[in-house]
Amino acid sequence: MRVLGIDPGLRNLGWGVIDVEGVRLRHVANGTLHSQGQDLATRLLSLHVQLTDVLARMTPDCAAVEQTFVNKDAVATLKLGHARAIALLVPAQAGLTVGEYAPNAVKKAVVGVGKAAKVQVDHMVKMQLPGAVMDSPDAADALAVAICHAFHMQSAGRLQAALRAAE
Repeated sequence: MRVLGIDPGLRNLGWGVIDVEGVRLRHVANGTLHSQGQDLATRLLSLHVQLTDVLARMTPDCAAVEQTFVNKDAVATLKLGHARAIALLVPAQAGLTVGEYAPNAVKKAVVGVGKAAKVQVDHMVKMQLPGAVMDSPDAADALAVAICHAFHMQSAGRLQAALRAAE
């Protein structure tokens, strides 16, 4: 299974792709998309076009997006929500299922602690994906989202198998 993780951002949108084979994770690629243009609509279109290109090149089987956290600046939160909409829309347009995870859930899946520091998350992503070189902190976060989704999909698969065995 190939998983695309997305860390939404209006300026910098991180993405990371991993392959999952059983319990093994393998880094495929990662990068950062930078919005271009002056007005919001043009910047969103830029992200849409770039993310669509990433999907076409990477051919993931599913995607996962980090949920938005609300900060003190309502305008910034709203703009981040627009970028998150692009992160959800593009994989859905490609027919992929899209998982959504709170930042604390991603940290807990990758580090084991929901309040882990960003440095800890980066370190554990590098440990779980040996040899991977991160394009940016946003790309590292996107890989963490992909790892979180892989773990949740594996758990769901084990649950389904146990339910079938119990029938």
